[in-house]
Amino acid sequence: MPQINPLTALLESHPFAVLDGALATELEARGCNLADNLWSAKVLMENPQLIRDVHLDYFRAGAQIAITASYQATPLGFSARGLTEAQSAALIEQSVALAKEAREIYLREDPAAGPLLVAGSVGPYGAYLADGSEYRGDYVRPAEEFKAFHRPRIEALLNAGADLLACETLPSFAEITALADLLTEYPQARAWFSFTLRDDQHLSDGTPLVQVVNTLAACPQVIALGINCIALNKTTAALKHLQSLSALPLVVYPNSGETYDAVSKAWHTHGDSCGSLAGHVSQWLEAGAKLIGGCCRTTPEDIAALRERR
Repeated sequence: MPQINPLTALLESHPFAVLDGALATELEARGCNLADNLWSAKVLMENPQLIRDVHLDYFRAGAQIAITASYQATPLGFSARGLTEAQSAALIEQSVALAKEAREIYLREDPAAGPLLVAGSVGPYGAYLADGSEYRGDYVRPAEEFKAFHRPRIEALLNAGADLLACETLPSFAEITALADLLTEYPQARAWFSFTLRDDQHLSDGTPLVQVVNTLAACPQVIALGINCIALNKTTAALKHLQSLSALPLVVYPNSGETYDAVSKAWHTHGDSCGSLAGHVSQWLEAGAKLIGGCCRTTPEDIAALRERR
């Protein structure tokens, strides 16, 4: 029997599904120091209840899909802190459990809020490198090395009961191809793929999006595709181009428009580059977006404003 697309019920009952916003921004607001190679995954080790609290705040703000704190959680990254593969897998599974716990709490508060989904974050190899290369895609690895890197995290996320996978912030065509092939090892898995871009028609590594879309079209487990962690003012043109290439639902969750400095592990504002997520909803919907949320430096307030536009 074919696996049911977990997004179907959401998208049948709403013009778009509301994703959550930045996790790290809210953790920093709660006193976490994330100037670390593990970024928000560090909090899985040190204070996981804060992660649950952030997920809960986003559900209360109107998010219908929570993205787990596993973006930078990998056995390779945790091994630098002395953790075994089993300990790393347990932390990745915990990232799902925390989101599910927040969902359960919120559904007790508002039983009519469902369905609510948990998307297991699968960040790129570049995030593990912690040098900003998820915005460049300038790392080269064999396909089997990419698969070996991503496999244990995907297994842990699925074992813990993630409803779907968010293969996100992907800048590299070689990595995207390896991930799509890896999914076939887990026939029950469904995923969205979202990219960082050089411009509205090319991945960060320069690969034309038409090549990316044609490759992913051969993978029925990919149920949505789009863009994330790019500036607001670059989103609509890219979505329109993707809409011309694919009939899949599109996903968009940009950052605030600030620029990330991989050396200082900080975001920097440039004039009036920050904008409103809600102010872009109409044009995103026209361009085929069906999953809309925020990435770095966005807040529950931004998500609440999106909910009002739903």
